[in-house]
Amino acid sequence: MSFEEREEISRGLAADRSLRAIAAGLGRSPSTISREVASNGGRRCYRAATADQHAWARATRPKACKLAANPVLAGIVAEKLGRRWSPQQIAGWLKLTYPHDPEMHVSHESIYRTLFVQSRGALRKELTAYLRTGRVIRRVHGVRLPDGRGGRPGILHISERPAEAEDRAVPGHWEGDLVFGKGMSPVATLVERSTRFLMLVALPGGHRADAVADALAAAVTTLPAQLVRSLTWDQGTEMAAHQQFTTATGIEVYFCDPKSPWQRGSNENTNGLLRQYLPRRVDFRTLTQADFDAIAQELNERPRQTLGFKTPSQALAEVLRRPPEPAPRWGRLRSPGSAALSARRTWAT
Repeated sequence: MSFEEREEISRGLAADRSLRAIAAGLGRSPSTISREVASNGGRRCYRAATADQHAWARATRPKACKLAANPVLAGIVAEKLGRRWSPQQIAGWLKLTYPHDPEMHVSHESIYRTLFVQSRGALRKELTAYLRTGRVIRRVHGVRLPDGRGGRPGILHISERPAEAEDRAVPGHWEGDLVFGKGMSPVATLVERSTRFLMLVALPGGHRADAVADALAAAVTTLPAQLVRSLTWDQGTEMAAHQQFTTATGIEVYFCDPKSPWQRGSNENTNGLLRQYLPRRVDFRTLTQADFDAIAQELNERPRQTLGFKTPSQALAEVLRRPPEPAPRWGRLRSPGSAALSARRTWAT
């Protein structure tokens, strides 16, 4: 369920509409809406933002895979994959070899999932080279993904990202994504992992890969060197020109597992906050870079619970060991300059 749907539920409850009426308006089953409301405080306490945060928190706790919990079994599977056995052959052989030991049984689907979702950490991604198809993602036979996503040669997986990015101790590691408005009009969002500092980048050239790479490169090259260490993105087609971006900036791009948005949780959370300013009904092509900068500035000056109720601007100033600049007296959507200029103003104080 999306954040926008949860907002509609919250509005419907505030208007004292029935759950069935809310479900009809969203095109959802009444039982789905009932479970959503009941699991998030009921009619009187339901809040869209809180419910969305709880949903993401639950999504980041997937069940541990069997191979990660059984290193002996993982070693056998890895050895058989190295001999070019298919996962189905391995699963069948294990049942024949260890008929009375269920702990040594694993389904072929579990092997595939462990290979293709590297965050599970039980099998090396290099083993995908021994599969007959050589694919690096799982795809249902005969079904093409609607946006053409698939394996890309030469990508760096999120599991290869520096450890300092994972613990958020060092600034300069960013997460990125596109947010779309009316008519598939895009804007790029960049969120710094340690401070949650936001930059919005206008995309007048649309979401073509070359246009996105050029726009992002122009934005990040305005930042100080200590604030540009890595960028994490999903496997959308808009980053197909990631090598062009890396050549222009020297910044490596790391890619998440397919359908794993929690691996860029800071960015996903910030995108949800952005919908308060950039709803889907707005055509982003009618907004200028200055408009996006003003929105980014407002969000960077809002306290965040995850930062101990400091603002991202304050957190950025602290990690750079400089005092934050007092908030300027600009009105909403009237701020001049760029998000990068706003960031430079903070660290230059």
